Amino acid sequence: MNTADMTAKMAAGNGFIAALDQSGGSTPKALAGYGIEAGAWSNDEEMFGLIHEMRARIIRSAAFDGSKVIGAILFERTMDGTVDGVPTPQALIAKGVVPFIKIDKGLEDEANGVQLMKPMPELDALLVRSKALGVYGTKERSVINSANQAGIAAAVAQQFEVGRQVLSHGMMPMLEPEINIKSETRAECDEIMLEEILKNLEGMDQQVMLKLSLPVVPGTFDALTSHPKVLRVVALSGGYKRPEACVELSKNKGIIASFSRALLEDLRAPMSDAEFDASLGEAIEAIYQGSTRKIA
Repeated sequence: MNTADMTAKMAAGNGFIAALDQSGGSTPKALAGYGIEAGAWSNDEEMFGLIHEMRARIIRSAAFDGSKVIGAILFERTMDGTVDGVPTPQALIAKGVVPFIKIDKGLEDEANGVQLMKPMPELDALLVRSKALGVYGTKERSVINSANQAGIAAAVAQQFEVGRQVLSHGMMPMLEPEINIKSETRAECDEIMLEEILKNLEGMDQQVMLKLSLPVVPGTFDALTSHPKVLRVVALSGGYKRPEACVELSKNKGIIASFSRALLEDLRAPMSDAEFDASLGEAIEAIYQGSTRKIA
């Protein structure tokens, strides 16, 4: 796939995006969910080696290909690694899966009801390196915890600022101003964020992608799924278990999944390859159905 092929797949491909981008802070939890407890490694290098092998096992699985998984988001170390001797982005492309890279470096402390992204002084260098490896786009996450107009406006503005930097390198930004699904003002957050995204889209001359929490009211983001400056809207599971996440997803036309925990929750390290592939295949099928078959 060349860049034009990847753009076409992102615009209209039937399927979803796998989020394989757990980073340093969330890696022990991800490994524990996979059945590997903290005592299994003695340093960060060994820990990251274990999570990379989990991701490589997913990528090489017969259940994982571009017919239903149209994209995958990678952690930087995963991008720099290999799958059976092939650079990870190229291993994905060979299976028809469009590679993205998680670029944010974590969150600032909460202020005005939101957590902005920490500074990324080395972002330009990372983008150059990522593009050279064949990576198509980026993903960058901030978090909205309460319906504070000023805070949400700042979070969305920061997302678009970073998005412009990504676009300047010829890559596709996936902007992720995540709304905390446990927020007591979640529905209000949906409305304020929508308004702020629409404002920022007016000033864009190139398309972006959006990764959003599933809205309280289905259809809230219809104006984004049909917007000419939005290549695709994808949804995070946000803490929902897979069955609930897929039901909520199916209520929102034009939105596909970009799930992490909901994709991986049933996978375990001791599984045989046949068991692993079957479990992963079941998860992929359920998320694919939620992404492509919508409730009227």
